Amino acid sequence: MAIFSNKKTIFITGAGSGLGKGTAIGLARAGHRVIATVETISQVPEFREYARSEGLDIEVFKLDVNNPLDRAQVNGHDFDIFVSNAAIGHTGPFAEVPVDNVRQVFETNFFSAIELAQIAARKFVAKKKGKIVFTSSIAGLSVNPFLGPYCASKHALEALAQALQQELEDYGVQVATINPGPYKTGFNDMMFEEKEKWYDEKKNFTKRSDLLKGEQMLAQQFDPQDMIDKMVEIIPQDKHEFRTVWPEASEQQVKEYQAKLWEQKI
Repeated sequence: MAIFSNKKTIFITGAGSGLGKGTAIGLARAGHRVIATVETISQVPEFREYARSEGLDIEVFKLDVNNPLDRAQVNGHDFDIFVSNAAIGHTGPFAEVPVDNVRQVFETNFFSAIELAQIAARKFVAKKKGKIVFTSSIAGLSVNPFLGPYCASKHALEALAQALQQELEDYGVQVATINPGPYKTGFNDMMFEEKEKWYDEKKNFTKRSDLLKGEQMLAQQFDPQDMIDKMVEIIPQDKHEFRTVWPEASEQQVKEYQAKLWEQKI
């Protein structure tokens, strides 16, 4: 992996596992200083020890994005790039999913993203430079049946990113999204599993056979290292596309989906 000559300090949330952790490690291996925050305190010691043993410049601490006291810690750090990566997911038919589940998804994936982006934006506007990167999803650009709660939160995140990009450009602040396809990190499997806490085929009118069809997206999940490598490549760059959908097959899939919406009839 290439070493970047222009060293950046990069703050990333949701770095306790999956793409976030892999990207934090990859960025540090590429020569950047990384502030990697994790959801729970139990994730801190092992990550700190790993960074120390590998000689990586990674600062690790707990930051639950839904905790106001945790979010306030961001004010005490200086960084060049802020990566809003923390996310959760719930699935289920919108006609039956408990609305509190949807609220929980929006609190983490959307409202906390606003709270943290505002902190980063104030810092960057004062310096007249900086970049905010949102880890979105192809779910922010297309919709699958029974994935509505997660898709809705990521669609909202897309609107947030697009508005911020236009609003902050004149202040020298860059805004971008990274939109992963389905990668085998365990996130997708866990997201579909969440519905089992409330779904009862004897009480709910949605057929389990239909729900299983919605889970067919899990039939092909890509190697997460591919996405991690792409995030490590894109995040530190000074110039790149506003939106990075990866892999390329997912980009084409999203474009075809959006084109069909203009022809869709009810």
